[in-house]
Amino acid sequence: MITGIFWVLILMRLDKFVCKSTELTKNEATHLIREGQVLVNGDVIVSEVTQVHENNQIILNGQLLKTRSFRYILMNKPENTICSNIDEVYPSLFNYLDIDRVSELHVAGRLDADTTGLVLMTDDGRWSFDIIRPLKQCKKVYRVGLSRSIKDGVVEKFRHGVQLQGESNLTLPAELEIINRSEVLLTLTEGKYHQVKRMFAAVGNRVVSLHREKIGNISLDVGLGEWRYLTMDEVRTIVR
Repeated sequence: MITGIFWVLILMRLDKFVCKSTELTKNEATHLIREGQVLVNGDVIVSEVTQVHENNQIILNGQLLKTRSFRYILMNKPENTICSNIDEVYPSLFNYLDIDRVSELHVAGRLDADTTGLVLMTDDGRWSFDIIRPLKQCKKVYRVGLSRSIKDGVVEKFRHGVQLQGESNLTLPAELEIINRSEVLLTLTEGKYHQVKRMFAAVGNRVVSLHREKIGNISLDVGLGEWRYLTMDEVRTIVR
């Protein structure tokens, strides 16, 4: 059975390790660490920012700690929801999850409220960082509806990078596949603020619908508002 809860070997801060091994809050964990109640491989550690490995022997008040495994979730985000842990003007997409400790999860690469499609959620910060940092070259594929017919030459412009308003550098090269004159597939390896909308605005067009279909090798395969855990193979495609 696929549970979507896996071990991925990484370092983490000591306070985070304690929180993921107990029911303590971050403030409570920090207090106990500074009080000298946490041992790492037999040594008292009083700094909560100390980096520890899951294979280290970490003891709190005589009890050996073991972290809960990280979780990796795929969701098909509905329109008019936000990638925040709390409701704001629009409701949080986390309301769709009926699992424990939802507050520990975050979105790896947010979408705007009016954008639908593939969202990845996790409590593994290192894994999500590999998704969003441009140097990792993790591709994201968007299906884009446009208000006007796509102009000649835009594919080539996107391939060389576009000058966005307020930006000093061009965007990274992007792949543009024309489905029809007003619908395209756009593949990016970065995630600037409102980047898709700003790129098309820079070439005299306007985005009227935006739907993310793929992140790396992970494709959207659930209905609107539905979710599932990722398989171990899917998780590993990001951390390679």
